[in-house]
Amino acid sequence: MVELGGGGAGRGGSGHDAAPAEALARGLLTRVDELADTLVAVINEQNPGYRLLNVVPGQDLRTSCHDNIERVLQLVGHGGGLEPEKVARYYDAARATGERRARQRLPLDDVLRSFRLGGRLVWQALIDQARAEGAAATGDLLDVATRVWEVVDASSAQVAAAYHAAERALVRADEQRRAALWEGLLQGRGSDAAFAYEASRTIRLPVDGPYVAVAAAGHVFTGDLTEALGNRLDPLGFASAWQVRADVLAGLVSVPSRDLAGLADAVAALIPGPVGVSLVVDGLAEVHTAHRQSVLAMRTVPDGESAVVRLADRLPEALLLSSPELTGSLVAKWLGILLELPADERRLLLETLAVWVGTGGSATRSARQLHCHRNTVLNRMRRIETLTGHPVAGGDIPLELALVVRALPFLPPRRVP
Repeated sequence: MVELGGGGAGRGGSGHDAAPAEALARGLLTRVDELADTLVAVINEQNPGYRLLNVVPGQDLRTSCHDNIERVLQLVGHGGGLEPEKVARYYDAARATGERRARQRLPLDDVLRSFRLGGRLVWQALIDQARAEGAAATGDLLDVATRVWEVVDASSAQVAAAYHAAERALVRADEQRRAALWEGLLQGRGSDAAFAYEASRTIRLPVDGPYVAVAAAGHVFTGDLTEALGNRLDPLGFASAWQVRADVLAGLVSVPSRDLAGLADAVAALIPGPVGVSLVVDGLAEVHTAHRQSVLAMRTVPDGESAVVRLADRLPEALLLSSPELTGSLVAKWLGILLELPADERRLLLETLAVWVGTGGSATRSARQLHCHRNTVLNRMRRIETLTGHPVAGGDIPLELALVVRALPFLPPRRVP
């Protein structure tokens, strides 16, 4: 017979005379193997989750039924007067079951349903034994029922607590694994076929594209946002995966038709701040390149502005940002001491220069945009020529000057109004 010293039901102090229930439970301990086999059959018949999901091996289920029935009978049979720290070890089978079922991804409702089936089985076995022994007085049967369901309820609570703890650990492990796979993709490991396949299964996107990468910053990103992005993009035909990193939200969006119409608006509706979209790439092997492109595109959005921009529309700006030393030399060559002027004058002349370049050197259209007279524009342009030493107001706009104007929003704050 199983040793009973050290077990106790959660009923301690209830005031009921537990002797009949205790004696009956002790008697049933010799039939634990038989009861376990019966409970396995009952679960397979009446709890379809086990059969349909097929995640609990048969021997595992049988061992769990045996150990939990044994513990329930020990707890019922011991009486309920033990200290809590001694009672706790008699719930080891319940806790182990909860943890294993969480790791097997069996829904908690199915697990708890099995515990109720087990409780009913033990209760019926105790009643049958009481009747066989002639101890079937109404009061005795009520006592048996009370004791059994107190223990089953306490065991179920232990199962649920262990299940939730294991589930939280699994979520953390899944998040860490997902983050590690994302980092691998962003570092170029997608070119490894085995790694790409594993990453594909985890982020639930195919190995082959086409894809665009998306990068966003300047906002506190949460799991709720990434879920909302997926829910908004999926109906538009854009399957996506998102990862919150320390400094940026990284996204990978499937674009089967290579048509990005609707993508920018959908993302902009949820992300307030700068967002960059890469060029289209062919698969997970190129995610690292696409991510760098999306970050570069995002950086072309001037400080303080919110916009979703595609790298394809910001190639000159991206080139300038990707080579800050050459950009600095280009700006110094064309603007010179203009950048050292007092703030008001500097702002006025740079604005005029930008509009002038944007209109292809048209004084009339520049004046219209600047809300001033045409001659005022020409006077400002002559002032710029004097300061920089470059004849910028006549003929075609030099390519270098056009690039300099595009670079103005990205110059250090102390040098730009």
